[in-house]
Amino acid sequence: MEIFPAIDLRNKQVVRLTQGDYDRMQVYEGKPANTAREFAGVGATNLHIIDLDGAKDGALVNLETIREILADGQMFVQVGGGIRDEASIDAYLSSGVGRVILGTVAVEDFAFTQRMAAKYGEKISVSVDAREGKVATRGWLKDSGLDAFVFCQELERAGVRTIIFTDISRDGLLAGVNVELYDNLNRALGCNIIAAGGVTGLDDITALSGIGLHGAIIGKALYEGKINLADALEAAD
Repeated sequence: MEIFPAIDLRNKQVVRLTQGDYDRMQVYEGKPANTAREFAGVGATNLHIIDLDGAKDGALVNLETIREILADGQMFVQVGGGIRDEASIDAYLSSGVGRVILGTVAVEDFAFTQRMAAKYGEKISVSVDAREGKVATRGWLKDSGLDAFVFCQELERAGVRTIIFTDISRDGLLAGVNVELYDNLNRALGCNIIAAGGVTGLDDITALSGIGLHGAIIGKALYEGKINLADALEAAD
């Protein structure tokens, strides 16, 4: 299973939000490239970056900061946050990003998402953020009313090869991952599923790897010392 340590960016700093609330933000590092190097230094080969400013403003606010991270060229990097047009996709891919993550736009302009998946293939992924079984958009502020599992099936039929599924109820709370949810999702779909939200300890990593999940994102648990990245990489291997 692939492990993706997470870097969330706001104001060019590494931060974490609790339950997606911008008013409940903890700053961890002023130089994100340093954090990325630390991850690479213990063996990480993947990195998950979210531009929180971009997600809020619909623009590539932290593009230069992300380019600084990419300059080292040590990891496969996937990036999301505010990517709502092809120009943004091109800007990231031409900068060296391995995969871009579409979020709100996948719900609000499904036809665009389908076109991008057809054009860019495995370089396009979609983040499905679920609360009580429904897809949330606009930074988790809006309930789309869409059934999350059904939407994932529609994305797969549209050609999306990787889905990042976030269990909002667990995100940022260090409460452990909902393994049953991901097992059901993995059984229902043939595309790659990456778990996000609640990955807290090595037991979570072992359980997700055991059900054959493609990947898992680790965020707050790393920064709060709840899980050691080197140990997580070994447990997932």
